[in-house]
Amino acid sequence: MAVWIQAQQLQGDALHQMQSLYGHHFPIEVRHYLSQWIEGQLWDTVDLENPQEEFKAKRLLDSLIQELQKKAEHQMGEDGFLLKIKLGHYASQLKSTYDRCPLELVRCIKHILYTEQRLVKEASNSCSPLGGMVDSMSQKYQQINQAFEELRILTQDTENDLRKLQHSQEYFIIQYQESLRIQAQLTSLSTLPPADRQLREPSLLSKRATVEAWLTREANTLQKYRLGLAEKHQKTLALLRKQQTVILDDELIQWKRRQQLAGNGGPPEGGLDILQSWCEKLAETIWQNRQQIRRAEHLRQQLPIPGAIEELLNDLNSTITDIISALVTSTFIIEKQPPQVLKTQTKFAATVRLLVGGKLNVHMNPPQVKATITSEQQAKALLKNENTRNDSSGEILNNNCVMEYHQTTGTLSAHFRNMTLSLPVVVIVHGSQDNNATATVLWDNAFAEPGRVPFVVPDKVLWPQLCEALNMKYKAEVQSNRGLSEENLVFLAQKAFSSSSNSPEEFHSMTMTWSQFNRESLPGRNFTFWQWFDGVMELTKKHLKPHWNDGAILGFVNKQQAQDMLMSKPNGTFLLRFSDSEIGGITIAWVAENPNKAGERMVWNLMPYTTKDFSIRSLADRISDLNHLLFLYPDRPKDEVFSKYYTPPLSKAVDGYVKPQIKQVVPEFATPNPDPAANPTYMDHAASPAVSHPQSYGMYQPMSDSMLDADGDFDLDDTMDVARHVEELLRRPMENQWSGQQS
Repeated sequence: MAVWIQAQQLQGDALHQMQSLYGHHFPIEVRHYLSQWIEGQLWDTVDLENPQEEFKAKRLLDSLIQELQKKAEHQMGEDGFLLKIKLGHYASQLKSTYDRCPLELVRCIKHILYTEQRLVKEASNSCSPLGGMVDSMSQKYQQINQAFEELRILTQDTENDLRKLQHSQEYFIIQYQESLRIQAQLTSLSTLPPADRQLREPSLLSKRATVEAWLTREANTLQKYRLGLAEKHQKTLALLRKQQTVILDDELIQWKRRQQLAGNGGPPEGGLDILQSWCEKLAETIWQNRQQIRRAEHLRQQLPIPGAIEELLNDLNSTITDIISALVTSTFIIEKQPPQVLKTQTKFAATVRLLVGGKLNVHMNPPQVKATITSEQQAKALLKNENTRNDSSGEILNNNCVMEYHQTTGTLSAHFRNMTLSLPVVVIVHGSQDNNATATVLWDNAFAEPGRVPFVVPDKVLWPQLCEALNMKYKAEVQSNRGLSEENLVFLAQKAFSSSSNSPEEFHSMTMTWSQFNRESLPGRNFTFWQWFDGVMELTKKHLKPHWNDGAILGFVNKQQAQDMLMSKPNGTFLLRFSDSEIGGITIAWVAENPNKAGERMVWNLMPYTTKDFSIRSLADRISDLNHLLFLYPDRPKDEVFSKYYTPPLSKAVDGYVKPQIKQVVPEFATPNPDPAANPTYMDHAASPAVSHPQSYGMYQPMSDSMLDADGDFDLDDTMDVARHVEELLRRPMENQWSGQQS
């Protein structure tokens, strides 16, 4: 309701724009009386391009009608009677309008709410003393609107001049006809007697001379009028070109750039409503001037007067045709891009939109759009208007679609549900190619220049540029507000450039090539920098997101750094870091006593966990299993950090069956006093050992040795008890021994 309260305070053009949103398709009274309900619904959760969302839209429509009917029923008094009838009528009207197309209702209301929010925001920015300084976007919009106002005045001025020219020319033709009538009279005098001819001829000659003198002067005046009008049109077209350049080459290109970066995880590109309104104003102004130039050309043909006007009009016609052609071709855009990594035999969707389709009445004869896959060479040829012989680099089923006009939003679009020069796509035939394809798309989206030759992209970029792209991609993939810190980026730089420097400034001027990014393997590894980074993203996205968001995972720390950090902390302190040696792996490093040297401590590293491990048992549960892990670095008790993610304890036995349980154990730390020599296969006695993590099914707490008494002496009675128990077990039939464990 807050938006509606503010929208009612709008004034001037903003108020007019707000009011124009409403009409027969959605009455303003419905917005007013149901404002709180309307603003409380989750309209944005409905995907307008997904036909399966129609059921969700239908429920919203039904709820809206119910709310209207409820509001109508509660109206009381004399005035309430009329309002009750009106609201009831609106309920029936909306049901009739949208019952068969409920998605259109959602589209309509989303458009209304978005526009109201924009108008309110613009109004609040303009009212603020620092609004122009704070909001450069608002200032830019103001400049564009001022240019449109100037174009409107110029177009009105040339319209007035054209009418004057037309009136003057019509009067000229009348006088010209009069001169022809006088000439005919003079010619007819030859048939009269000399006396009559002498009587009438002088006055006719005088009239002819007067009219011809006037025609000569008026012809010069008309020529000046025509030249003056042509010069004004030249000025208008120059301003039109400038305005069109700002909108198409600046604003629309920036929107496309935002759309491209959104493919790397950048913020949404924003709506097209403002851009469409500007493009429609351009189309309207261009069309008005085109009609004026045509009328001027028609006037010239009606009354040819020798001079430069013919060449000027030809130039104007050529210029206005170029302008409108550029507008139409540039505003045919991909509103919803197809996936940039396409797998063969897989469905995908895309939507194209013509921003000026409504103003040019294209929907009166809806065009059919065809989608094809083109190669780099074909794309270059298309941009040069060269013939590509309709070749295609791949087959797309259901690739023809008729553009549809949406009355409520004034948009003309075509949606390809299963399948214009979109962003570049990489077509793959197997999921194993996805990693390399994603790398190609990320590099192209991040570093391609606007308006570039297809698919030209820099071979190397500055490290800070790549950091920005990696951070954007990481946050988007993991769906986290916690991005890569400066320390994380230094770690990545060390890995990328095989450097030991800890100074961020040292890497600012360094460049990274595409080969270093995703062709050449890292030193001593069989994978590239991107493959390692992509593996980290996948693991975090699928299994570690809550822990990353909590700050529980340091992640980007190497083994030596982990050792230096942990050695200053109490025993049992641990940290989580991404594996250097394995793609998509994370390991636990902790500090504990050195079993081989009393009084000496050392840092242990568990063998890396991967997605396969976490599909069996989660990270939090694995940390819970390991009792020797006490504090998450630097000093947080582990249960304080991870307990909310522990799996609840299993319920008691049902129908005599005991549920098995999977737990993790590290043999060296499974007993209070582990003997490293007892299990040499699990132990690595290096400075920072790696410990394997075998699974233990139905693991129990370590038991004390029952054969020793409190003083550590051998107890014969207890030993005999154990022996008798074992003997009894061995006498039982095999099926009886284990039947209780079968399920």
